[in-house]
Amino acid sequence: MTGGNRQQDLAVEKILDFVCSDWTPDEQTQLAARTFILDSLGVGLSGRRIAFSRKLYELLIQNCATTQGATAWGWPNRLPPVSAAMLNAYQIHNQEYDCVHEEAVVHPMAVILASLLAFAEDSGRISGHDFVTAVCLAVDVATLLGAASNSAMKFFRPGICGALGATAGMARLSGFSREQARHALSITYSQLGGTMQAHLEGAAVLPMQIAFNARNAVFSMQMVKAGLQGPKQFLQGRFGFYSLFEQSENPLTSLERLGSGQIRRVSHKPFPTGRAAQGVVDGLLRLGREKPLIPENIRAIRVFAPPLICRLVDRPPSTTMNSGYARLCLSYIVARLLQSGKLQVSDFDSSTIATADWQALASRVKIRVGQSNDPNAMVPQQLEVETTEGETRCIRLEHVLGSPDYPLTACQQKEKFDLCLRSSGRHFSSEEIIQQVDSIADLPRIQSLTRLLSATVNA
Repeated sequence: MTGGNRQQDLAVEKILDFVCSDWTPDEQTQLAARTFILDSLGVGLSGRRIAFSRKLYELLIQNCATTQGATAWGWPNRLPPVSAAMLNAYQIHNQEYDCVHEEAVVHPMAVILASLLAFAEDSGRISGHDFVTAVCLAVDVATLLGAASNSAMKFFRPGICGALGATAGMARLSGFSREQARHALSITYSQLGGTMQAHLEGAAVLPMQIAFNARNAVFSMQMVKAGLQGPKQFLQGRFGFYSLFEQSENPLTSLERLGSGQIRRVSHKPFPTGRAAQGVVDGLLRLGREKPLIPENIRAIRVFAPPLICRLVDRPPSTTMNSGYARLCLSYIVARLLQSGKLQVSDFDSSTIATADWQALASRVKIRVGQSNDPNAMVPQQLEVETTEGETRCIRLEHVLGSPDYPLTACQQKEKFDLCLRSSGRHFSSEEIIQQVDSIADLPRIQSLTRLLSATVNA
């Protein structure tokens, strides 16, 4: 399906079949949607604490403040939906605290929730039921496009797959025809951007790659309504998604699972760092509960993990590294965790990083490739802690805390949400937001929820 003269791109047709069907998520899928909508709202409100969030907000309101549009989470002014989607997506991802679909290596809710909520709020007519259906549909599209890949990431998959999924969800909300949905998806494809270079360097632009794709997905909807058309063979065409961005033997196999409720396979991040470091953090905490880990008594910490883990978080630390780099630096993360017994968002503030008391401990952390050669796998992982007394303590992780196979409890989920709200620097009513999300399918308009996310309501 790479020839330019083919009349159909079967992967595109399969997604269009799904978008234009009457599919609705089952009860368990809707429950998972409510869970991760709440988690992502909390993470996004916490993300306003990052200094660039204010700078981005101020940049966006210079010429486009509006009394209509959509809510900028945690800020007083409303924004046009493209701008609100960009800002809110940035805030969801800027602390690496947002949920992830491990099989796909896609952070689906960052682009999807930010885009769909801004789009739905601006439209003024979207019910909570329709919104939840669109979120679940969008997550299926985003994650199964990512799961079809059998290669290591070169482009920033969380952003690019998230944008295609978000566009599918907005096409459903808009009641688009098959051809309108095709053009919306292909126009989004034509705007996809973001590479792993920003991740490799820990560059501050990394979460903006999520934001750019959220903005572009919403803008695609406006362009379709204005009459713009895109290419038809944008997934399996000669210069389509699976030729340029990803590699796959047959994406149709993955897309056979459309409608399976992939949001139920999404993982929480219990700790404010990349998913690749979550297993080691949990493993150390579990070892510490059995018997305290005393930093000065630790001779070495060895991590054996799949290539993806090593590739993402095995990087040298320094007191001058920026926050984005530190969140993806396992040796720094381990040192801070062992020093304080917990990991929190303030551990990645520049003032904390600049202290030198963590460096000796960080130097004792070594990461090596373990048994798995799967370029997209996150488990199994093995952790060994060698002490100065000659003891070696080990733990093997077949699942990472927060995953569907090792989930957070309801109490742990609420604890994370409340921590996020407290770290935002604003007062938000945890109970009111939780109540609105719990009853989201019954809301006649989604604005009942979004009004609680504005700084003007919660000042």
